[in-house]
Amino acid sequence: MNRITGRTGDDSLIEMSPTDSFSDDMNGYQQHASSSAGSLQQGQSGSPLMPDVCIETCESLNTSLASLAPSDHSDTPQYETQTIAQINALTGLSRKRALFLKFRSRIDKQQHSKDSVFFRDGRRRIDFVLSYVDDKDGERKQERRKLYEANLEKVGLELEIEDKMESEDGKTYFVKIHAPWEVLATYADVLKIKVPFKANDIPDNSEMPMNWLSTPFRLPEHIMHPEPDYFTAPFNKDKSDFFLIGEKETFFPPSTRNRIVYYILARCSYFRDECGDKDKKGIKRLLNNGTYTAAFPLHDSRYWIRSRDPSCESERYSLYKHWARFFCFFKEQPLNLIRKYYGEKIGIYFAWLGFYTEMLLFAAIVGTICFVYGFFTYDDNEWSKEICSAEIGGNIVMCPLCDKKCGYWKLNSTCYSSWQSHLFDNVGTVFFAIFMGIWVTLFLEFWKRRQARLEYEWDLVDFEEEQQQLQLRPEYETKCTNRKLNRITQEMEWVLQRTPTDLMGKLLLCWAPVLFWISLIIACIIGVIAYRLAVFAAFASIIEDNRSTNLGVVGPLITPQLATSVTASCINFVIIMILNLMYERVAVWITDMEIPKTHLEYENKLTVKMFLFQFVNYYSSCFYVAFFKGKFVGYPRDYAYMFGPWSKLRNEECDPGGCLIELTTQLVIVMTGKQVWGNIQEALVPWLMNWWGSRKARSHPESLYSRWEQDHDLQVFGQLGLFYEYLEMVIQFGFITLFVASFPLAPLLALINNIIEVRVDSWKLTTQFRRPVAAKAHSIGAWQEILSGIAILSVVTNAFIVAFTSDMIPRLVYMYAYQPQGELNMKGYINNSLSVFNISEFQPANKPDDGNNPLWFNSSITTCRYRDYRYPPGHEKQYAHTMQFWHILAAKLAFIIIMEHVVFLVKFFVAWMIPDVPSDVRARIKRERYLVQEYLHNYEVEKLKIQLSQNNHGDECTCTPMIYPSLPKHEVLSECL
Repeated sequence: MNRITGRTGDDSLIEMSPTDSFSDDMNGYQQHASSSAGSLQQGQSGSPLMPDVCIETCESLNTSLASLAPSDHSDTPQYETQTIAQINALTGLSRKRALFLKFRSRIDKQQHSKDSVFFRDGRRRIDFVLSYVDDKDGERKQERRKLYEANLEKVGLELEIEDKMESEDGKTYFVKIHAPWEVLATYADVLKIKVPFKANDIPDNSEMPMNWLSTPFRLPEHIMHPEPDYFTAPFNKDKSDFFLIGEKETFFPPSTRNRIVYYILARCSYFRDECGDKDKKGIKRLLNNGTYTAAFPLHDSRYWIRSRDPSCESERYSLYKHWARFFCFFKEQPLNLIRKYYGEKIGIYFAWLGFYTEMLLFAAIVGTICFVYGFFTYDDNEWSKEICSAEIGGNIVMCPLCDKKCGYWKLNSTCYSSWQSHLFDNVGTVFFAIFMGIWVTLFLEFWKRRQARLEYEWDLVDFEEEQQQLQLRPEYETKCTNRKLNRITQEMEWVLQRTPTDLMGKLLLCWAPVLFWISLIIACIIGVIAYRLAVFAAFASIIEDNRSTNLGVVGPLITPQLATSVTASCINFVIIMILNLMYERVAVWITDMEIPKTHLEYENKLTVKMFLFQFVNYYSSCFYVAFFKGKFVGYPRDYAYMFGPWSKLRNEECDPGGCLIELTTQLVIVMTGKQVWGNIQEALVPWLMNWWGSRKARSHPESLYSRWEQDHDLQVFGQLGLFYEYLEMVIQFGFITLFVASFPLAPLLALINNIIEVRVDSWKLTTQFRRPVAAKAHSIGAWQEILSGIAILSVVTNAFIVAFTSDMIPRLVYMYAYQPQGELNMKGYINNSLSVFNISEFQPANKPDDGNNPLWFNSSITTCRYRDYRYPPGHEKQYAHTMQFWHILAAKLAFIIIMEHVVFLVKFFVAWMIPDVPSDVRARIKRERYLVQEYLHNYEVEKLKIQLSQNNHGDECTCTPMIYPSLPKHEVLSECL
């Protein structure tokens, strides 16, 4: 067998047989060398080459392959076929040399590119990756890709294609995209991206006293502040020498680079100029129709190991090590690094979530103290003692809680529920409700200050929503048919022409489904209420019959009210999750039909629809228990029914201890269930889905499993990913503010959940998802207004909960006005709060059947008690409300008015006292604006001096002085420019 061998001394270069096959699956090189090729050395095939022969041979090899130099498309089938054809046209030694260099170039390329974020040349960074799979009937898709990629090159992007034979599955092509300096500079100017022009000269005096106490919670300085602090200004391509441009390739960070490239991809067309079909535009449509299977920017390294490439930042590894692991839960978040790697929009979310979690710590401490107060005053609970007493509660016969099937029952059967109710229904409840009204104001005001500081530090001060007009949604641009004059910019811009009929149709189409789904939720809640009314009698008979025999130890703890409340809450939770899952798709579809103009407008419209639905979905059952249950019951001779007497569904009554414990049960089940289910969805499911992909990535050597294949196997962080994260947290915020008076431990549960949430979200983003496209945002958007609205509403709801759901006001009225001995205690309260009814006056439809009465019931019992303030039988105003009822009602209304006015007064005073923008941030903003004006003025003066000097010397050149030469002109993809 003849072999080509090259040696310099004893160092082997490479050895291969011209008759061997070069069908390497990894390289996709499947042509066989000709077996008729001549020997390298006649008669001495095994002799090594001498150094002078090697030099001569290498030079001649380069000469032979001058026309076969590798290009960016050296992996394409067309180029492969052309190269093989040229090799086959050669003969003898030239052909052998060509085969040798072809094989060696493929090996060198493979070794360099597999675990790198650069093109094969090692210099041009991969800013974006597209992937596709050739289908059997994919001629149309191939034509779309050809046109699309040609248009991408027309606007200045550079492409490099990885053949499917070089992918791990042998099916997927990867198109690597690089944005050169010219393109980056052009679109940085278009998008008004801020870049540094001067180092920040304002000293940082933010040191706090006793700062050493926070040392265990800190991260290393290079993680917290990965970049120096600069004054910045919007980039201007014509004034590039005004900015601090060092190395062009690293001037724009990767997050900015992928944002610019995605802006181009979203607007690039895939039609011929003669067609002019504006709908055929954008990577999103190409992904939807299957032309491409994925489009994503690359992570800069594997998350579990630092990149071996010294020119690669390995920021993903740093984020995972210091942020995305649960055992870092007590550490501060590296917000600047998050912003640098993922962009401002994701950074502002984690900043808000972290700040919200920190503020929850104070609410959780106070709530826990209130709960502990209720626990330690357990023995001072006089009304529970009376309920549990055999002499008082054991001798009070209560009226049946339902018609026919429910019998009479003794008050002391609710002993345990009255003790449980005291844990949450005590004096601490009023204090905590007032505290939370003030806490929520402090949270919102201090967040505004924190947000203002981040706006300055992240160059978002002048980022207004109007700037997003430069970032119109591609879906909107494709629908625009007319142009009109913008009154502000005095420029013509594309607009979507809509007639009044279209607007009315869109309004009906978009909001009718929202109203339908909200009505569906209300119908489901009514169904759950009907369930509560229907099964209460069944639970009452089952529990009473089996309390002492089959229920064992838990028998005394379970009451019909508790059993009904728990099962109804669980059913309601299941309904909530099902409706929520279904409505998400509907809301997105409706918003797409509206064709919003900008991404901000799209998110705002979707936010309103989703929050209205979620508000009704999650909170309606709590509103029912808090403000309707037990309020419209009637009395034994005239009970109130849900759908009228014919329905036989009598309205529910509260326990003698009050309805607050049932509201607590409802809140705990829905809130905790949502948080547990959310964490399962967010952590366990992604981990299981990506377990195999991660295992494959770790098991493959870096040289065989490329960076783009690793990221391709990850999940997609959708465009609405952050939207759902915000929605989840805002719903939680509603639970801990709207109904917190019924459950002081709600902030503690939320705190524990959020500590886990921060690390779960960071873990998902860093390890389980592809790198999202960076996006800008200077605030949390419409969620700020929603949080403010919830904060105001929470004051009202908590005031009503304390007044009408809790028994706090009736107890205080009794103690101060109706205590028989005139003492300030609660002795005799239970007897005072229960009215008397003559059982002989029961209507036939209400009277219990004899078989349903307990064994202790006999004919000597002539009256029963019920929870209300009415005159007893035989009184001239029998069964009418007593004066005490009206006194209590007046006290409740007075409490609501006083509490609301006090809390609102404190809220507005606190909001007025705390400025939205810190004074040092305001000074820095003014300093930066002053410097921008001064430096621009000096720049223009110097430029004018240079031009005048050139003119005085007879030089006709009046071009703008720049560090870099004039840049090539490319088409700018923006319909609004």
